[in-house]
Amino acid sequence: MQTFDLFSDATPGQPEPMGPRAFLLRGFALPRVDELLPAIARVTDAAPFRHMVTPGGFTMSVALTNCGTLGWTTDRHGYRYSRTDPATGLPWPAMPEAFAALAREAAEAAGFPRFEPDACLINRYLPGARMSLHQDKNERDLDAPIVSVSLGMPAIFLFGGHRRSDKPARIGLHHGDIAVWGGPDRLRYHGVMPLSDVPHPVLGSQRINFTFRKAG
Repeated sequence: MQTFDLFSDATPGQPEPMGPRAFLLRGFALPRVDELLPAIARVTDAAPFRHMVTPGGFTMSVALTNCGTLGWTTDRHGYRYSRTDPATGLPWPAMPEAFAALAREAAEAAGFPRFEPDACLINRYLPGARMSLHQDKNERDLDAPIVSVSLGMPAIFLFGGHRRSDKPARIGLHHGDIAVWGGPDRLRYHGVMPLSDVPHPVLGSQRINFTFRKAG
């Protein structure tokens, strides 16, 4: 497959193609960071980060939580969406309006108007954490795009093909970048390489990534 050598020298906010319907929006989230960080704190106060276990019995190196009507979970019984936090039995925290507005704006900038996410998966990466290549395919609505926001430490995003064996592009993600993919790119494999410890001035030695989906 073709690869795209995208790093931090591009024009902020200008969509950069990663595929036919996949784009990187450099720095797109920066104007909303002052709203996003306290919103993340409110969500994680109500539903703290946790390391979930995969169906294969492996504990994920990335800690996660959710907000919105539906939340993504995993355990020995499989991957799925749930309306309640399995740790508390309570509904997941409501999606902050700053989150939903950013998701709509980013999706529209990438050519996906009228995106209304009902699920937001929030991941916390510490140095050494990684995400293996996978597809986002637990959602009922595969016509809607994925909108993925990066804050904090830089990361190398792996954006592959429709087979796990396809060689992925390596894409540098920085604080405030947003990746959006849908249409023929919706089920492409993707992941994150192990994070190096390059502390961010505000967030320190962590990367916060939140991914919006239309799951229901």
